[in-house]
Amino acid sequence: MKSATAMKTNAAPRAKTVTVLGSTGTIGQNTLKIIEWQNGAMELNAITAGNNVALLIEQAKRFKPKLAVIAESSHYAELKNALTGTGVEVACGSQAVIDAAALDADIVMSAIVGAAGLKPTLAAISKGTTVALANKECLVCAGELVMKEVAKHKATLLPVDSEHSAIFQLLDEHNIAHVATVTITASGGPFRGWSMEQMRGVTPAQAVKHPNWTMGAKISVDSATLMNKGLELIEAFHLFPLAAEQLQVLVHPQSIIHCLVQMVDGSVLAQLSMPDMCTPIAYAMAWPQRIAAPVKKLDLAAIGKLEFSAPDADAFPAVRIAREVLNSGGSAATVLNAANEVAVNRFLKNEIGFLDIVAIVEKTLGRLAACPLNTIDDVFDCDAQARRFAEKL
Repeated sequence: MKSATAMKTNAAPRAKTVTVLGSTGTIGQNTLKIIEWQNGAMELNAITAGNNVALLIEQAKRFKPKLAVIAESSHYAELKNALTGTGVEVACGSQAVIDAAALDADIVMSAIVGAAGLKPTLAAISKGTTVALANKECLVCAGELVMKEVAKHKATLLPVDSEHSAIFQLLDEHNIAHVATVTITASGGPFRGWSMEQMRGVTPAQAVKHPNWTMGAKISVDSATLMNKGLELIEAFHLFPLAAEQLQVLVHPQSIIHCLVQMVDGSVLAQLSMPDMCTPIAYAMAWPQRIAAPVKKLDLAAIGKLEFSAPDADAFPAVRIAREVLNSGGSAATVLNAANEVAVNRFLKNEIGFLDIVAIVEKTLGRLAACPLNTIDDVFDCDAQARRFAEKL
């Protein structure tokens, strides 16, 4: 990670400019909340959304960014008509989202869900700017290539996932050679303690009802299957100079401790905070400083107890599968991510069962041969191949 030293000046500090990719999602909305909380210290440069044009219009009118982009072109006329006379420029289409990501900004929040966020994130990285990464799929499907681009363009990549933000906070002041293990925690999701038989009839409405976090549908389902923790293992491997065997997962139902770092002398360091994404977002937005955030303060006496257990590998095999993918390397993680996105989408449409999600991922991994990932186009080719196979399943 690179740092910058603020220049001394008698003038008032310039507002930090921010671009938010995926402003209508949960992370995007919380990012705007942080910007508003800063009372002018941060200025919105551009916002993008997939197809939630109504919320994008509302955000554009409220925050007055220079640019608002809707990826779904059929909503362009509605966006343009609604923002006429506001001074906000409008654009549409996937290329417009990529162009928005490449605009000059002090920090780009990458919060587009899934592999769709890869090209815009790379566009921001190519500008050598600071990218706050809330899209774990970028590093899962193209981790090695993304990190090479970060180094090439001297960009700063800051993790926004609560677990990876916690790791970053704990490792930022310590010698990595002194670290024995890093453990990320999982709430266990809404079906913690359930048997596979009990989960056979799970509905999308049940799966998206997370006990602790407020999240979008896709990541909520990933949390319910524990695939989210598998993806996070892969993400952590690319973000930090750690060996795969140093990364562990622990179920912690209260979601108060987000990471545990065990040092070689036996000491264990922990990062604790309420399960509110405003905390890691604020940390990324202000790094290397800290800013106040609109979050409830942690009260351990009120919480009373913190519980821990090992993940149930039989009922929730996703973590095991992801670890096997991490150990095998190559294109396996790209296939894992693509197949999971397809399966989760089908489940949310009530077209497959809850247990079918991970089963489809594992079958796709077992049937597709490894392919070289030398370029970003290779990644998208592999992704497309995996999606076609998963759709057939």
